[in-house]
Amino acid sequence: MKKNGYYSSGEFARMAHVTLRTIRYYDKQDILKPSYVSPAGARFYTDEDFARLQQILLLKYLGFSLDDIRKMTIDDSDYHFMLNSLDVQLKLVRDRIEQMEMVEQAILDTADMIRKEHTVNWSQMLNLIHLTGMENSLKNQYQDASNISARINLHSLYSVNHQGWFPWFYQHCHLTDGMKVLEIGCGDGTLWTENLSCLPRNISVTLSDTSSGILRDARRAIGGEDPRFSYTAFDCHQIPFPDESFDLVIAGHVLFYCHRIGDVCQEVSRVLKPGGLFLCSTYGSSHMREVNQLVQDFDDRIVLSAEKLYEKFGRENGAGILSRYFSSVTWESYPDHLVVPDAQPLISYILSCHGNQNQYILDHYKEFRSFVEKKTEHGFHITKDAGLFLCEKVTNLKKL
Repeated sequence: MKKNGYYSSGEFARMAHVTLRTIRYYDKQDILKPSYVSPAGARFYTDEDFARLQQILLLKYLGFSLDDIRKMTIDDSDYHFMLNSLDVQLKLVRDRIEQMEMVEQAILDTADMIRKEHTVNWSQMLNLIHLTGMENSLKNQYQDASNISARINLHSLYSVNHQGWFPWFYQHCHLTDGMKVLEIGCGDGTLWTENLSCLPRNISVTLSDTSSGILRDARRAIGGEDPRFSYTAFDCHQIPFPDESFDLVIAGHVLFYCHRIGDVCQEVSRVLKPGGLFLCSTYGSSHMREVNQLVQDFDDRIVLSAEKLYEKFGRENGAGILSRYFSSVTWESYPDHLVVPDAQPLISYILSCHGNQNQYILDHYKEFRSFVEKKTEHGFHITKDAGLFLCEKVTNLKKL
């Protein structure tokens, strides 16, 4: 017997303009499971299942495999999650449009060269092969963008400090006309989009990241026509700029991801002008500790980070690392904590972490969601132990 508010498999398929065979196949592949299965085995779906189907169909249209889609989608229609998902999907569509425009131009150029020269230009052919083999890059960009958005979203929604992290960070930059600024690991450019109205007119800001896709997101957010900004993809272990090029270098939550922090510091010092400043943020051992305890209470096998990043470069040991390359190293704490009354932004944050959480949560997602909903129903308190080091360039570097 059909339950109120539920659609049979056939009704669900007709309403979504897909075949019943498709719905059954997604069920079999564990991509779109029914919300209710009757004792007789009849499968039923709800309005919320349309949200997951929308994600699946768009990602399939964009060329992702079903295995990729299974990893890239979550069965949840909470409005926080859906807004984040749609924002990221929009970025992915725009990236695919840009990629296909490049492929189109490469095909035209290659064909035109063959017509004119009556021979194949193999360098152009290799470029065409490269452009048509960018699926993994797009998949990684989707995941990177999702993760960044989830982390920023939690803090922007529930921080008790009314001066947000990025305005607080920006005020420590002390930007003035004529300055040249480099940010390494700029992410989606939120430091600048939240402070554009304060930015001096005559300033040069170079944004960098290892991911060209992330840089495209930053360019779109800031506005590609703004002449104050330029964008360059590179590895910060080898910064491709001459000595003494910048008045200020910024690294927001970046150094603990670097394999050789000393090499990065040495490169930053090299490209800084005499008296220039290096601002680098990190956090301490108590940062977000309640989130770690929450997932451990759900399943003690879950580890949100394969390594404790603050042990590589954190509040407790950062000054000792930086003082080998910079003078007047000082720490400024950002006074804040979170009170989270809604489960979904916290769940999105947890799923964005770099640990093994997906291995234990995704197959028990609804159970985990109920668990987090109980934890947040009266407001879930989360400690923040973040801030930044302000470092002045030292003229004679000490050897490692």
